Amino acid sequence: MSKYVNSNNEIYEADLDLNVLRHTASHIMAQAIKRLYPNAKLAIGPFIENGFYYDIDVEPKLVEADIEKIEAEMKKIIKENLKVEAFKLPREEAIKFMKERNEPYKVELIEDLPEDEELSFFKQGEFVDLCTGPHMLYTKAVKVFKIMNITGAYWRGDEKNKMLQRVYATAFDTKEGLENYLQQLEDAKQRDHRKIGKDLELFMTHELVGSGLPLYLPNGATVRRILERYIQDKELRLGYKHVYTPSLANVALYKTSGHWDHYKDDMFPVMEMDNESMVLRPMNCPHHMLIYKSKLRSYRDLPIRIAELAHDFRYEASGSVCGLERVREMCQNDSHLFVRPDQIKEEVGKVLNLIFDVYQKDFGFPDSAFKFRLSLRDKNNKEKYIDNDEMWETAESQLREILKELNIDFYEAEGEAAFYGPKIDIQIKTALNHDVTIPTCQLDFALPERFDLNYIGEDGKEHRPVVIHRAILGSSDRFMSFLIEETKGAFPTWLAPLQVKILTIADRHIEYADKVEEKLERMGVRVEVDCREEKMGYKIREAQLQKIPYMLVVGDKEVEENKVSVRSREKGDLGSIDVEEFLNKIKDEAKIPE
Repeated sequence: MSKYVNSNNEIYEADLDLNVLRHTASHIMAQAIKRLYPNAKLAIGPFIENGFYYDIDVEPKLVEADIEKIEAEMKKIIKENLKVEAFKLPREEAIKFMKERNEPYKVELIEDLPEDEELSFFKQGEFVDLCTGPHMLYTKAVKVFKIMNITGAYWRGDEKNKMLQRVYATAFDTKEGLENYLQQLEDAKQRDHRKIGKDLELFMTHELVGSGLPLYLPNGATVRRILERYIQDKELRLGYKHVYTPSLANVALYKTSGHWDHYKDDMFPVMEMDNESMVLRPMNCPHHMLIYKSKLRSYRDLPIRIAELAHDFRYEASGSVCGLERVREMCQNDSHLFVRPDQIKEEVGKVLNLIFDVYQKDFGFPDSAFKFRLSLRDKNNKEKYIDNDEMWETAESQLREILKELNIDFYEAEGEAAFYGPKIDIQIKTALNHDVTIPTCQLDFALPERFDLNYIGEDGKEHRPVVIHRAILGSSDRFMSFLIEETKGAFPTWLAPLQVKILTIADRHIEYADKVEEKLERMGVRVEVDCREEKMGYKIREAQLQKIPYMLVVGDKEVEENKVSVRSREKGDLGSIDVEEFLNKIKDEAKIPE
């Protein structure tokens, strides 16, 4: 059990709470900085996932070399074993108290609070901080900590405000906990898709092109092409009809759909041309609505599944773009299903089955990697959504019933819906232990209404279809970033940019290697011959770094016996086997899953 003190200065015991430990550590770090730099002004210092930080205004600016000094001072404070005590002050007294201590950021925070507010402070030795607590009772409770880095952060997250320095750190109750965390960070660094993308020559960026606009290199373009062919072929087998629509549209289209009112801040600026106001599209659904509306539809025609690999543009802030994960131009694996109300359950079920087929059967993610989230609107913030209470109640209840009838465990999240309707988001646990949304299935009663979509029912009258928005791979770009980090760039054989590399021992083996290459190419295998005059160990090491699934070494013995010496990326040396045997072995592995 650990001892704590709350904002009423009451002492209690409870199991260790790492968040409280880290919050206490943030105060210790701030105290150490104030001791070393008395003129430093304190902003905020909360605990966060896996650690804590403190925002500081200090001159001269802190640099990496200062970290060791701050950690040494923190150790002194911990060794002093200062008792942590709480006290409260009325708002006006609290303002005066912080002004006397020359803490303008704390004053600003207090001034934003109601006049009748009573504020709590925590004190340890000479250090006092505005805080709601709770905290560990003594500073010696913080045994294991480490300052991670120093970055910049605008005061209150507003770029119009002053840039402060944010000191990130973490704390654990054991050295083993800290070591495990540091190992996780190192693993994350090695999995970073931007690093792997550079090492494997998958993509690049350049300032002359612009932020959030990656350039796919031949290797990355191959992976993306195969991915897109893979998902398109699956959709075609399931009755989807693929279309192409323009990446540019009249602003009037988005005013009709409602995106202009709810999404214009995320769109690129309007271009005035030929008496038209044009804008790069952020999504594809309005175009697909018009395709549906282009002809008279019968109830017998439904469901109609319109699909597209479409380029969309979103004005992401330059500070938020990240490799392929968050870009300004993306290629969406998008589809809109136009269904009768009685078809909703069946079609949503088919979408969910397709998601399982892709993520579990073809990519091998376990059941434990998935969580289903029913994303609902925030009823207290209705201006973010299309104003139709009846529609929302109907759509949300239908998705809830579908998930229950399919016996799928799910949780609900208010405020995560699209502006036009609720959705089922499939949250995937990544190799870096992050929850990400990639596949999604959304129910929409609103856009059919706004575009006045109809079909002729069995009764000869007009009826309104329902639209199911769905994405399986999400965007090709984000899915690739996710897959790169999951596999560390070691793609499955069918998706690898280069599936086989043939390594010749000497020039006299090149002719034989070329014949093996030709046989593989006729099968559709992506293969190259490495006939450079380099040592075999060097060639093998280079192919390993390129994460090529198979290496075939050919020398005198292989030529004489019509064999290849096979090295597998996964299983190592497989020995010498007949060429035909290897062709049969790789035939299924290299094939795009159906």
